Amino acid sequence: MLLATDLDGTFLAGDPESRLKLYQLISAHPDIQLAFVTGRGLESVIPLLSDPTIPEPDYIICDVGCTVVHGESRQAVQPIQGSIDALWPGAQTIEAALESIEGLQRQEVPQERRVSYFCERSAVTDELVAIGESLNCDVLFSAGKYLDFLPRGVNKGRTLIQLVEHLGIDPELVMVAGDTLNDLSMYQQGFKGVCVGESERELLEQTEHQARIYHAERPGCGGILEAFEHFGFLGHAGIEAEVPDNVKSGKSDLVMVYHRLPYEEVVENGELIRRRPKSPNGIIPTLLSFFAGGTSGAWVAWSIDDPEQGPFQTHTDVDTSRYEKLVAARVPLSKSDVDIFYKKFSKEAFWPTLHTFWERASFRDEHWQVFLKVNRLFAERAAQEAAENAVVWIHDYNLWMVPAYLRELRPDVTIAFFHHTYFPSADVFNVLPWRRDIIGSLLHCDYIGFHIPRQAENFVDVARGVTPLEVTEKQSCAPRYLTYGCAVGLDEMSTEIKVNDRRIGLGAHPVGLDLNRVKSALANTDIQARMESLREELSGTRMVLSVERLDFTKGIIEKLDAYERMLNEHPELLGKVTLLMVCVPAAEGMTIYEELQSQIEQTVGRINGRFSRVGWTPLQFFFRSLPFEELVAYYAMADVMWITPLRDGLNLVAKEYVATQGLTDGSGVLVLSEFAGAAAELRGAILANPHHPQELADTCYYALAMSRSEARDRLSEAYEIVCRYDIALWGQEFVDAVTHRRDQRLQPVTALPGCAVA
Repeated sequence: MLLATDLDGTFLAGDPESRLKLYQLISAHPDIQLAFVTGRGLESVIPLLSDPTIPEPDYIICDVGCTVVHGESRQAVQPIQGSIDALWPGAQTIEAALESIEGLQRQEVPQERRVSYFCERSAVTDELVAIGESLNCDVLFSAGKYLDFLPRGVNKGRTLIQLVEHLGIDPELVMVAGDTLNDLSMYQQGFKGVCVGESERELLEQTEHQARIYHAERPGCGGILEAFEHFGFLGHAGIEAEVPDNVKSGKSDLVMVYHRLPYEEVVENGELIRRRPKSPNGIIPTLLSFFAGGTSGAWVAWSIDDPEQGPFQTHTDVDTSRYEKLVAARVPLSKSDVDIFYKKFSKEAFWPTLHTFWERASFRDEHWQVFLKVNRLFAERAAQEAAENAVVWIHDYNLWMVPAYLRELRPDVTIAFFHHTYFPSADVFNVLPWRRDIIGSLLHCDYIGFHIPRQAENFVDVARGVTPLEVTEKQSCAPRYLTYGCAVGLDEMSTEIKVNDRRIGLGAHPVGLDLNRVKSALANTDIQARMESLREELSGTRMVLSVERLDFTKGIIEKLDAYERMLNEHPELLGKVTLLMVCVPAAEGMTIYEELQSQIEQTVGRINGRFSRVGWTPLQFFFRSLPFEELVAYYAMADVMWITPLRDGLNLVAKEYVATQGLTDGSGVLVLSEFAGAAAELRGAILANPHHPQELADTCYYALAMSRSEARDRLSEAYEIVCRYDIALWGQEFVDAVTHRRDQRLQPVTALPGCAVA
């Protein structure tokens, strides 16, 4: 069958349950063809197609019948479109002919093959109608204020019947749906039809005595479902049986959706064992703390489904002594799924683009399909775990599509999302072939958090290019964040946007540091001994420290070139300074960094070969991962911390260095790329543009030459921020914001249980 439906008031209206049921019904029946028939222009319909929960139409008839396109390609349906174009005199011709008519105000809406005005009824004179006739146009006045000039004889109904005849569809298998008098032409073609509940009175009067037109009681999608049963399309059993019911509520008030499990799985002696994670930044322990005190919760993450390890366990305990009611709800993925979803697609398509290196990205549709499959599995698992009106907290770009799938399954839950990775501007993000799907999914969240205001505002700009939105709340970024002081600064950010009838909260939440972890490392006797040995090794030598992962976003080559430039321009530094570079290798199987590794090794060799002296090496390069505790020893001994990413969401290493220096009463200097998110937060750092080689060299030299008193003042300013905005406050502020959003959805106000950071 073909369902030809108006949009506003019809296919986009009705209660959430009816909309979900109809949309799922259409998706479940591939033999149902869908046509949008609307007065909107095509540009105004396109934003709807970015919403993954709305079925993609097979055909779109828009501009009150003047435009007809294929739903997927959005290319014109010929020869129907050609016959309409032949009747159209052109917008400029009509505007010129009406130039002398008073009382007309052009409607500023996207439209083609029609010209629309606002006016009073008195403006629709015989002269105006005569002008329309002379141009071979129909002149339509509706709702007491809308005036349309359309090609003669063209309307929704006429174009629809042409499409039906063109496709060879049996008219008996067509059902039309609408709610206003503008839809009347669809009911005049002999099709079965439904006027949904709360339709315009004039439409009901005009169709009252048409036996093939059903007047439904329920509005929007609910009325369409009534008509399906009334006319016997699919049959009652088909409607009820083949549409999946909402996933039944689970038991968890808080569901954490994270790619990593809250424990590590390792195989020892052929047996799979679990142990506490060696968290790199304290996020996992912080997220776990929300489940202390008896809060019922689930942690959704993937695990490899390996038949050799025995039957897959969907649910496992996490730590019954600490988190009595927390379970790990595991999503079974094959090794191939993980390889494509994470190592290949996420890291080869999304990661480069997010960090503005789109020319390095590889976009493959078959990988996108795997990405969708994995995200749907995550959403289904989260839906099954969540209690009624639960909060579901989703983490990072790997799970971009989870919100849309989850909203479809569980419209009752509050969906929160935190974007741990940098979110770029629209001109970069829009390179992604699937940008509309991604943004459409994220707009199903109730709250979205980013590290800094600039990233949140970038999201708003990207979303604005996908769908009409209204910024309903803003706030000043000062004094919490730098405004004009760095490349990622901003003076004002949007904190709430409205899309259709939904309000989405936005926030800036830079991840904080676990200070206790640094304190624990400094109290370790082995680390104290290592610090003492480093003092002896570095006697008379200033140390510049660099710690980063092997990644083209980190600006490693640019830093090495700047270091070489500094040594060349300041020969007095020879023998007195050394750059200690720790480069953490990429995960196993990540082949995209092999060329970069080779370039780094060649550059290191060139610098050492050029400047080395007996007893002094200008550059020490460690291509391996060091334990956090050992890194703390290096942090404590470094005179300068040199962090120069070309683009970074935040950079916790900068905070780790500041914390270590502050806790040891040091006077180290942080030189930080102004393109790192932390640059908008950490006052006291020396900011540098990593794309400017001379500036990179000059700022490093300035840090080395800085007086001890200035260094201490700068460090004190940064240390105060790191101490105040720690990881516990990050988690609590985020959850407080989400709780506020949930309370707005649920009336009366209720508190989110268990949201106290331990």
